[in-house]
Amino acid sequence: MSRTLQGRVVSTKMDKTIVVAVERRKSHPLYKKSYLVTTRFQAHDETGEAKLGDTVEIIETKPISKNKHFKLSKVLERAISKTEIVE
Repeated sequence: MSRTLQGRVVSTKMDKTIVVAVERRKSHPLYKKSYLVTTRFQAHDETGEAKLGDTVEIIETKPISKNKHFKLSKVLERAISKTEIVE
């Protein structure tokens, strides 16, 4: 069973690769305070459909390169662009 993760696209500067930041809540073992942990994953985006700020779902796959072990499954929510705000 392959893992599926949801996160926000934080970089689209590479060709056919996006960087997705996945946030999860952890609880401190002694003090029980919850805090946020952010992990960044590189994912393969063949068509280039994901844009900066989009919420996406990525799925684990066989290694594509040294750092890429995920591919883009679907775009869940589009980010609001600056041109949409002006109109």
